[in-house]
Amino acid sequence: MLFLFFASWSVIAQADKDWPTPRGDQHSSGSSKTSLPEKLVQRWEFQGAEAFETTPVVVDKSVFVADVFGKIYSLDRATGKQQWMQDFDTGFSASPLVRDNVLFIGDVEGNVYALESGSGKELWKAQTDGEISGSAAYFDSNVLVASQDGKLYCFAAKDGSPVWTYQAEDQIQCSPTIAGDRTFLGGCDGQLHVIDLKTGKGSGEKLPLGGPTGSTPAVSGDRVFLPIMDGAVLAFDWKQQKQIWSYIDDEVQQEYRNSPAVADDRVIVSSQRKQVDCLSADTGKRMWRHTLRRRADASPVIAGEDVWIAASDGRLIRLSLADGKPLWSYEIRGAFVAAPAVTDTELFIADDNGVVRCFAAEN
Repeated sequence: MLFLFFASWSVIAQADKDWPTPRGDQHSSGSSKTSLPEKLVQRWEFQGAEAFETTPVVVDKSVFVADVFGKIYSLDRATGKQQWMQDFDTGFSASPLVRDNVLFIGDVEGNVYALESGSGKELWKAQTDGEISGSAAYFDSNVLVASQDGKLYCFAAKDGSPVWTYQAEDQIQCSPTIAGDRTFLGGCDGQLHVIDLKTGKGSGEKLPLGGPTGSTPAVSGDRVFLPIMDGAVLAFDWKQQKQIWSYIDDEVQQEYRNSPAVADDRVIVSSQRKQVDCLSADTGKRMWRHTLRRRADASPVIAGEDVWIAASDGRLIRLSLADGKPLWSYEIRGAFVAAPAVTDTELFIADDNGVVRCFAAEN
């Protein structure tokens, strides 16, 4: 029954109306089922005070985004007008998570905040011992936060009281990914950690990755996909606890600093060497490649029949999921550091000039 609860929550998140986590759902798939309209125009633009290096999240009538100097904004989804702003004496490299009218977020100093999503009022604050780089995740009545102190923290969502703590052997820079009653973490210790969410204990043996990673694993069914910094993309059967395949570029060693997107039979990865690759989810064989002008630090996003890439040269690019051919692009003077949020009718993206934009159908 527990698995069915999260499966249904994930489907709701992908039912395309909202984008409540930076990777779209609890499985960190980085995908939604519906393609955006063919012709897009900028609907609105919001100018913040500082650079944004995080993905916006979208829930109901609001868009939430955090900047590098500690401001969290709530914007009206239809107009982009500011609804509220909370200013903390810190900075955010992690995106927020919104669930049940509460916004959860961790900062660069290791603090975890819970705010009323409608007003920005602080509900509680908890502490870890390291920088928080990844978004929080939600399980049952608890919130999960991974820290660069090498620990995964489980807090009670209602008051921030500690429930359990899991200790890895090195930093954890990713977001927790959830499937059923398990969570998945890629670590700088070169291991994929699978943790029982009921107990906070490791579930079976840690799966070797062959190198460190800061990427967030993506789960699809029984499979989990994860790149490592040293240039490999790995697929595991998480129930049988075995590796299915490993993809390594035979021509040039790649380097992966972001997270994969997965939909049906395809996995999309983007490397520091300007390559966007589509891999078969079944075999790891490369199906197509698109070369960018500059690297994409942001993770790719799949929306229906399209792949969305936000690049460091300030280009937002729409590619065909079928063959990787460019379909549309939009260019700014700054850079995109984080991925877009994609719904059934809109795309939201923030840049390093402190601007949040909404794109929607021409009419």
